[in-house]
Amino acid sequence: MTVLPTLPVTEIFPALDRALDASNSAVLVAPPGAGKTTLIPLHLLDAPWRGERTIILLEPRRLAARAAASRMASLLGEEVGTTVGYRMRLENKVSAKTRILVVTEGVFARMILDDPDLTNIAAVLFDEFHERSLDADFGLALALDVQAALRPDLKLLVMSATLDGARVAKLLGDVPVLESKGRSFPIDIRYRERKPDERIEDAMSKAIRDTLADETGSILAFLPGQREIERTAEALQGRVPADTFIVPLYGALEGRDQDAAIKPAPFGKRKVVLATSIAETSITIDGVRVVIDSGLARLPKFEPATGLTRLETVRAARAAVDQRAGRAGRTEPGIAIRLWRAEQTAALEAFAPPEILEADLTGLVLDCAAWGVSNPATLAFLDVPPAPAVKEAKSLLENLGALGKDHRVTPMGNEMRALALPARLAHMVLTARERGQALRAAELAILLTERGLGGNDIDLDVRLSRFQRERGDRATRARGLAKRLAGSGPVAAEADSVGRLLIGAYPDRIAKSRGNGQFTLANGRGGEVDTSSALAKSPWLVVADLSGRAGRARILAAAEVSEAEIREAMADRIVSGRQVTYDASRNALQARDATRIGAIALSEKTMPAPTGEEADLGVIAAVKTHGLDILPWSKEASTLRRRLAWLHQGLEAPWPAMDDDTLLATLDDWLKPFLKGGAQLNQIPAHVLIEGLRSTVPYDLQRKIETLAPTHFEVPTGSHIPIRYDEGEPVLAVRVQELFGLATHPAIANGTIPLLLELLSPAHRPIQITRDLPGFWKGSWADVRSDMRGRYPRHVWPEDPANAAPTARAKPRGT
Repeated sequence: MTVLPTLPVTEIFPALDRALDASNSAVLVAPPGAGKTTLIPLHLLDAPWRGERTIILLEPRRLAARAAASRMASLLGEEVGTTVGYRMRLENKVSAKTRILVVTEGVFARMILDDPDLTNIAAVLFDEFHERSLDADFGLALALDVQAALRPDLKLLVMSATLDGARVAKLLGDVPVLESKGRSFPIDIRYRERKPDERIEDAMSKAIRDTLADETGSILAFLPGQREIERTAEALQGRVPADTFIVPLYGALEGRDQDAAIKPAPFGKRKVVLATSIAETSITIDGVRVVIDSGLARLPKFEPATGLTRLETVRAARAAVDQRAGRAGRTEPGIAIRLWRAEQTAALEAFAPPEILEADLTGLVLDCAAWGVSNPATLAFLDVPPAPAVKEAKSLLENLGALGKDHRVTPMGNEMRALALPARLAHMVLTARERGQALRAAELAILLTERGLGGNDIDLDVRLSRFQRERGDRATRARGLAKRLAGSGPVAAEADSVGRLLIGAYPDRIAKSRGNGQFTLANGRGGEVDTSSALAKSPWLVVADLSGRAGRARILAAAEVSEAEIREAMADRIVSGRQVTYDASRNALQARDATRIGAIALSEKTMPAPTGEEADLGVIAAVKTHGLDILPWSKEASTLRRRLAWLHQGLEAPWPAMDDDTLLATLDDWLKPFLKGGAQLNQIPAHVLIEGLRSTVPYDLQRKIETLAPTHFEVPTGSHIPIRYDEGEPVLAVRVQELFGLATHPAIANGTIPLLLELLSPAHRPIQITRDLPGFWKGSWADVRSDMRGRYPRHVWPEDPANAAPTARAKPRGT
């Protein structure tokens, strides 16, 4: 039996043993520094239920996996790869003696899909589960399915530093929740607000220089991404003491560079680590006693309507900034400097949104189908996968030939899964294999999934050439992986262009130039390339990565392709004949005799605009693609939509939902029957949208709309004041004098729902917001009256407004 160091988590070992003996599953909540990552797996080595089977420890990142394996091996006095090993995409250290296997979350999902029995696995430990990655959520859902159906003896332990343990415990079947104390030294939280117009890298570099002058020890600085890290490092160049090293830490670095970043600074030296959120959890950087936090994070957000994932720079969640601050107190008392105002901390979201709610679910849907599950929502997820993202994923997989119409995995789908690549890139490699281009396509796929390889040039042709010549362990391992993915087979004498390869992954992102770096994609979206790039002058591109809003997204990675290559590759998708398309510049439909690939015309001739049924179908198609905003919403129609949305919010079905997704999914039911065959969307009569929206309400409820959610409220002066429904509750904005004489609070829905009153001055400026008019008359009215009498002396300001005569006028002159 190995003698382990005593850390806070040691105290819960007896309770953990009892929990796993009794229920096979448990939840452990332990703050940073408790020792859960390294001591729990080592302790469970001696559990009688383990036998000779292996314990799996899941880590969210490769850096954390290597660090955890290294620390556990050192506690055993062994090298990594003996009792403790690790496995990740580009690197493995495992032997026949390995009994604790540390894996990244994506690797575990692949393991369980390939071996549902989890042969020779005794337990699976989900570390840092609060990060809620898609792979961790999916891995847990699969593990629970296996435990329920195939392996009731499989032990599952979900571990986290900040987590709603009760919610996870319920998902696992109301299992025990264990809590451990942490080991953390005192941390002095300080605030240093960044100026509104100051770049984050400028604020960070100044904070670092000042801290180096005022404090001792090394610094860990959190920035949102690689770009900000590089700019901060550049700003610090030559402006820090000679004994100070500036060290970056982000996901695209070589593994050895990441490992070097977390090692202590040499004796007598200091270190400034510029890190992304990669350093928030699971690792300790020795010597750090100061954390400087930008308060920012970069998160991916998938838009099902466009099929694009964009990176958003957002405020970090409260749990994240607390984790970051905790890095300063791991080995001694520390300081955490936050580059924002103290009061802003309370306004932060408690947790970052789970990735499953924001991500592209194509891989998840394909893996679920292979598992025999057509609807991912039937698995035990902590948060149900969003239906729009699931629908978009199924549509893409059908287009790629990975799923049949019955949503079962096809032979192509099984081959794609075997490659362990994102679905689009797997399809690219498989279709390229038929042309003897598998290795080149596999290298391109690895380049697109491993950040930093081949540099950061927008032109993927340039990046692939660099990657193929690149030295270094990571590049060498990546090329080795590409060879394994390519497999054996004939190799064509002439290499495909990078653009031709990319068509196999992104046929919907073939892009035609509109000039000046502007492009139209086959999916109908727009993209732009910086005019300084050579690609800006290309007539045709295939786009692999975009960022920003779909209408005018910034192209981040693409390659040139010829029209001849497009016609050859897309022969079965080229459509010729009369086609109706939407012209956004005129908000109208147009007809062309055209040869097209999606929204791109290879050749075309103008024809008369569509009419009748053809026009109606064209309008519906345009709205589905471009959104509800292209419709001519009148004020009355918009108000009706908000009123119905409010009724649905309060009363639910059968009152209809009015959100974009619902209305877009039901256009054929509520909009198409009222269209009159016009091609000009701006000329759709206002009553069409009103009648269409009203048709969504059951007939017996339509007459109740005006009663329950009226458009206006009659105030004591007799004026009919419009009610707003855009604030989550009905709002009445009214000049306060028009409510004189009203002793009860205004309400709608037969007097059951009070209005939120926005009381206005004679100049229509807000002076008070209240949900209790009688209380206002008796309370703060005196102060308001005193202030208003001085500002508006020609208006009536009675002492007892509840019993005064209402008025919409000023006092007559001379009174």
